[in-house]
Amino acid sequence: MTSMKMWYLLLLAAVLPIVPTVAEVVKSVSDCEQFLLNKTPPDVTSILEGKKMDENRYKFICQTYDNKRRFLTLYDTKNKIPVYSAYKYTGGTEKGPFKRPKWKIEPQLEGKTNEKMMCNADDNTIYVKQAGIKDYETIEGFNKGHLIPYSYGSTTSDKKSTCTLTNIVPQAITFNGGSWSTMEMCVKCVMDKYCKINNGGTKAYVVTGAIPNDRNKQLNKKINIPDKLWSAFCCYSPEEKKWIASAHWGENVPENESEEKNEKYVKIETLEELLNKLKVDVFPGKECPRHTKISFTQNLTTAHAPPLLKPLLPVPCNICPFHHNIWSTISSPA
Repeated sequence: MTSMKMWYLLLLAAVLPIVPTVAEVVKSVSDCEQFLLNKTPPDVTSILEGKKMDENRYKFICQTYDNKRRFLTLYDTKNKIPVYSAYKYTGGTEKGPFKRPKWKIEPQLEGKTNEKMMCNADDNTIYVKQAGIKDYETIEGFNKGHLIPYSYGSTTSDKKSTCTLTNIVPQAITFNGGSWSTMEMCVKCVMDKYCKINNGGTKAYVVTGAIPNDRNKQLNKKINIPDKLWSAFCCYSPEEKKWIASAHWGENVPENESEEKNEKYVKIETLEELLNKLKVDVFPGKECPRHTKISFTQNLTTAHAPPLLKPLLPVPCNICPFHHNIWSTISSPA
């Protein structure tokens, strides 16, 4: 009788949903599905080593700060960088400037199972399963690049939660502070204008990720330096009376070097092109249009980017070279 009762309790525990009040490394993406459109994760199989999900290596993190889950990350404990981070953007309600908080880490990756939330990274600790502050020291040409940007946080706590090293990759400084930063800010302006909901608020789904290099190119012999960064968003737009989406990616190299290689800064493309070229299906469902993108009058170059510290300030949308007809549709292949 006792064993039957124990079996029932275990079964009940397995099927009951986890109450989203604490952060932890979880076994299933369903534990943080609220940050995903239709609760469906992106298909990033082609990025994973061996094209399969190794649960010992790749860890889902319900990124939580101040006892509230803020966004979702799939983290690669071997490369020490995130595969992607996903966030539900709801607009900004607090004005800057803000003081950037201390960098944080995920204690459960290091086996500290009793610590349920991200915590401050120790300046001198060498972590085994993730990058630490010392791993980003003495890096020439690279700095800490957010996947979910600090500026996308709706509240001060949301913003602070993005400053965890499990949401960071080594990014070329002029790329991070140049066309990539411009893209982030201009996409934010688009979401604020077009992704409104009935109560006057904002709702859009954003996923940003990294394509790791396969040449053993590492930062301080530990952190994989990704070849490319990619990002996409999708929302329903009452103004347009339809779903809208756009995709973006760029080579993780200095902007001037990128130009010499004829890889002109961040590419503004469609979800279909992101799938065809990088093999990433960001929004597998049917809602998000696969052949639309934001229409700009010119490339997003470093000339449009504000100084590096400006992301902490309110974004001036007039820096974005939007075409008067902001949405362009790329014809589907025959």
